[in-house]
Amino acid sequence: MQPRNMSMSGVVDLAAVKAAGEAKAKAEQTRAETARQGGGGAVPPSALVIDVDEAGFERDVLQRSAEVPVVLDFWAEWCEPCKQLSPVLERLAREYNGRFVLAKIDVEANQMLMQQFGIQGIPAVFAVVAGQALPLFQGLAPEPQIRETLDQLIQVGEQRFGLTGLTVDADADESAVAAPAPGPHDAALEAAVDALDAGDLGGAIRAYRNVLSDDPANSEAKLGLAQAELLSRVQEMDPQKVRQEAADRPDDVQAQIAAADLDLAGGHVQDAFGRLVETVRRTAGEDRDAARLRLLDLFEVIGPDDPRVTAARTALARVLF
Repeated sequence: MQPRNMSMSGVVDLAAVKAAGEAKAKAEQTRAETARQGGGGAVPPSALVIDVDEAGFERDVLQRSAEVPVVLDFWAEWCEPCKQLSPVLERLAREYNGRFVLAKIDVEANQMLMQQFGIQGIPAVFAVVAGQALPLFQGLAPEPQIRETLDQLIQVGEQRFGLTGLTVDADADESAVAAPAPGPHDAALEAAVDALDAGDLGGAIRAYRNVLSDDPANSEAKLGLAQAELLSRVQEMDPQKVRQEAADRPDDVQAQIAAADLDLAGGHVQDAFGRLVETVRRTAGEDRDAARLRLLDLFEVIGPDDPRVTAARTALARVLF
């Protein structure tokens, strides 16, 4: 794909007097509230490049954009141009040292964000400044063009919205920053495991959801919740009936979803993934979305680092795009 320079194409609208004034006032209010709550201090270098999903978008992008421009890198594992562009953006984020934050968004796992931004192809790079979204560029672009675009973005953030960026503490203890919150989360996770051991799936699900309500990125809670919900869905199923219905009604999305749940619960991981990828390929609209979302749920059961998940994500991307 030839790079289509969208550099600052939204600046005229973004810089309109009324819109800029309102956004600036809101950003100042947000920064003041952050300061009152004891936030807004120095951040470690790891905070300059972050992975963002739909659940954390408001906190990690919209709220953060009241302090610093947030650049959005829409990418996918199968996208070769993305693999060339993303390292450049990550290096520049560290080089600019807090003048902007890079938020990486996997389009396969975050279809809603992709649709909201009107992404037609990847890589695609957008920015959010004081809650205002604007396109930067699409496709590969030479580094000098990227730098020029970033410089314009930072200038708009400073002049129109008073965003001076983040203070970066190069000596920050990265391990301390990344460590999970102690105490309440540990207790809640232990309670969830105890509930699972006792066969109380409802109690385990509630406990995991309590953790995720406070810490949406908690990987242990995500995995535990996905597993508990899967067990809850299949515990009352009649396996023979479910499999017969799936065989008799190949176009029945709910029948295929139920059979995929049984496949996964029985350890037939690739069968479950393949069934739902094929269902996504054959369907459209709400049916396709239902199959896709259940497939993403099943990815959580196995874990994102499993090679079977990686292969299924690639297969899903091919039928979607």
